Amino acid sequence: MEPTTTPMSGRRAQAARNDRRILEAAREVFTNDPQAPIAAVADRAGVGIAALYRRYRSKDELLQHLAGEGLQRYLAEAEAALADDGDPWAAFARFMHRSLDAGAGSLTVRLAGTFTATPELQRQARTAFAATRRLLERTKAAGALRPDLEVGDVSLLLEQLQAVQLGDPRRSGQLRHRYLTLLLEAMRLPAAGPLPGPPPSVEELRRRYDG
Repeated sequence: MEPTTTPMSGRRAQAARNDRRILEAAREVFTNDPQAPIAAVADRAGVGIAALYRRYRSKDELLQHLAGEGLQRYLAEAEAALADDGDPWAAFARFMHRSLDAGAGSLTVRLAGTFTATPELQRQARTAFAATRRLLERTKAAGALRPDLEVGDVSLLLEQLQAVQLGDPRRSGQLRHRYLTLLLEAMRLPAAGPLPGPPPSVEELRRRYDG
């Protein structure tokens, strides 16, 4: 017999819907203007400021939740790619496209250094880093990925792609995938030549969150 789930009460269901609206609104508001007040999120979400503060006690806490949610989505894509036992290059390319669709890097572009990186966020980031490194190593071992590409390169490339904004969201997404496809061609072996300079270090990437 399949397990059954108990439906949420009306009040709990409404709270869940409010939370989703708050998070979606916060992502839009703070990506457009990192200095926007938290009241702007409540206005965009169509909820009262009191309802927002019952869920998130401060802007810092809201941004921490958004960052954690983004890391979880990214990690899920990395783990899905690692579980894919098909062609390593195809698995890596799909991972990059799915990560782009999931918004990987979209918050970092605008929000790095504007909120406190908690120990839990740092732990999630280390887990995501390790999963990405395993994926890169597997793809390199298959002879499909240039050997000088590192995790920090992937992080910054996704951030740069998320910064593409032209026209409506559909057109922006189309262009991001267009440029990702071009970048993937540069990542794939045989590569034209070595890359100049070392990849960004973990310390360089982490330092942006020091504020």
